[in-house]
Formats: sequence, structure tokens, C-alpha cells
Amino acid sequence: MEIKKLKNTDQIAEELAQLMLKIFSEKPKDKVHIALSGGNTPKLIFKYLTETYGKKLANPLAHYWWGDDRCVPPTHPESNYKWAHELWLQPIGVQSENIHRIIGENTPQLEASRYSTEINNCIEQYNGIPRFDLILLGLGDDGHTASIFPQEMQLLTSENWCEVATHPTSGQQRITITGRVLNNAQRVVFISTGANKAEMIRNVALKALPEFPASHIKPTNGETVWLIDEEAAKFL
Repeated sequence: MEIKKLKNTDQIAEELAQLMLKIFSEKPKDKVHIALSGGNTPKLIFKYLTETYGKKLANPLAHYWWGDDRCVPPTHPESNYKWAHELWLQPIGVQSENIHRIIGENTPQLEASRYSTEINNCIEQYNGIPRFDLILLGLGDDGHTASIFPQEMQLLTSENWCEVATHPTSGQQRITITGRVLNNAQRVVFISTGANKAEMIRNVALKALPEFPASHIKPTNGETVWLIDEEAAKFL
């Protein structure tokens, strides 16, 4: 595991851009599968990537997925897909066939099954599990990541590639990639910013306290990198 303490979100976005370029150079003739995350920090990152790199990151062999999304239509302001598409993927010209969104308007259980099948059919397996080249993850105030919440720890070991998750306070349903797939990735990058995340980062990244789902995301045959800003790093 590597923790990179960076000055601000722009520097985090720059690190991420360089990592993607490295991955593209490692697989010049192969498809690259990247799972994106949602939240306010990724919105800023998507804007930076568009404004700074533009089409330099529009690799025709790169396919984009989502680690989780809410069960809402693609135009809904809470849709993770909406912001990644509007702020980054569409402006740089990523082809629609390279974008694999979670269809949030579908019946949740049916969509979890459908997305699992799409992942299974499109992504090569390693140890019998689909292997993403890069998965971006956030960190919730309660220690959740993707949409694996503390009250649903069974999603960490589910035999399914995707499951339906329920937000503990709002009751909103979400589709999430499960722990076995997250832990089979070539690279997992946690992105977290702000002083309000500092204590949880210490609990997860340093102490690996088992009550928090994010503590259990450690690819056994891959790399884990934390990209955090100065405020988020204050307890490290």
C-alpha cells in the first residue's frame, strides 16, 4: 500500500492522469477496464482531466465502468454516471460502446444481475474473478466504499460480481461491485479529501479496523494507492 499526500485536488487529478497514461502504455494493444467513482471530489477531477488533458486520455481501448451507482435515471443529479459522462467522457469523445453504465432506472435486482453478466462477458478473469486494470474508490464518513456499507459486510465476500445495496439512513437502493471483484483489481486507488475524512483515513489506511468495509479492500495480487490532500492527511 502506498499513501500519497498531495497539496490539493488538482495534484490528485494529475497523479491519476499520469497513472492512466502509464496503464495505457503498459497495454498498448489490449483493452483497459477502469471503474469510476462518484462524489464531489471526482467531479473536480473530471473537470481537471478534461481541461488539462482533453483527448490525450481518450484511449480507444479504454472501457469505463462504475464501482457503484444509485438506482436513479442517468439524468438525475445523484447519478455517478451523469457527472463522469458530462464532465469528462463525453467532452473528450469516448465512444458510447466503451461506456458501461449501471442502468439505475432498471429494477435493482435485475440490474445487479445484468451488470454482473456484462462484467463477466467483457472483462478477462484472473483466479476466476473479473480483473479491472484500475478501480477508483471513495471513502464514506462511516467507512463504506463503493456502496458496501457497515451493515452489509456480507457484500465483501458475495459470490456475485454485483449486488443491491441499501443506504443505511436514506434507504436508497444502489448497485455495487462486490468485495471479491474489488480485491481482484490490478490497481485500486482510494481518493479522499478534506479534514472531515482524516480520522477515517487513519482508521482504514493505517489501523485497518475491521468494522469498516474499506479496511477490507486490499488487492491480494495488485496495488493499493491512497491519493489524499493535506487536510485529509493531518492524522497520518
